This record gives sequence, structure tokens and C-alpha cells, in this order.
Amino acid sequence: MNTKPTKAFVLTSIAMLIAGITTFCIGLLNAEMALNEKGYYFAILIFGLFSFVSLQKTIRDKLEGQNISKPYSIMCWTSSGIAIALLTIGLINADLLLSEKGFYAMAYLLSGFAAITVQKNVRDNLAN
Repeated sequence: MNTKPTKAFVLTSIAMLIAGITTFCIGLLNAEMALNEKGYYFAILIFGLFSFVSLQKTIRDKLEGQNISKPYSIMCWTSSGIAIALLTIGLINADLLLSEKGFYAMAYLLSGFAAITVQKNVRDNLAN
């Protein structure tokens, strides 16, 4: 069975990752908020992307029969949940329009999903 992703899927995944991160960052640059707030949201973006990719890799390794330590697996789940919770708490308490909050949430979700997909594609291409 060929599990190698198509070139179109790989390129689309990369494009969506770039689009999600870029739009999130452009939103931060244009936002009327303090620099420390912008830093908070940017740090959550980077933290979330790393934790989502790490969680996806951990789940896939486990499914493929590789040994994954329980503490690391718990840490991946916890850090992914914390990243989402921090963004949610930050947006709920932010002095932003509802449309702006939705913008950040959707750009974050797009970036997270695309990061997971890009990592999966890289791994699938290496396996074949």
C-alpha cells in the first residue's frame, strides 16, 4: 500500500502552514495592544505548534509500535492542552472585538492543523 502523500497535498499543507502563521503574525503586527501582549500571543503560537507536532509524532510512534515513555506522552498531551487553554483564556480576557478574537482563533487552528499535517507528510515521505 502506497502511503506517500501526493505532491499537491504536501505543497498545500506547507502553504496553509505559512498562511496560518503569516496571518496570525500580521494580525499581531496590526493589533493595537501592548508589545508584551503581542509577545504573549506569539509565544503561545510557537509553543502550540511545537507541542502539536510533538503530540502527533508521539501518537504515531505509539501506533507503529515504538516505545514512548509515559511521562513524555503525558507531557505532550498536557502541553497541547495548555497551549490551547492559554490562547482561549487570553482571547476571552482580551480587549478585542469578537471578530478579532475569532480571527486569532482561526489562524491558530489553521496553523496547528497545518503543522501536524506537514510533519505527517515529512514522515510519510521518509518512510517510503
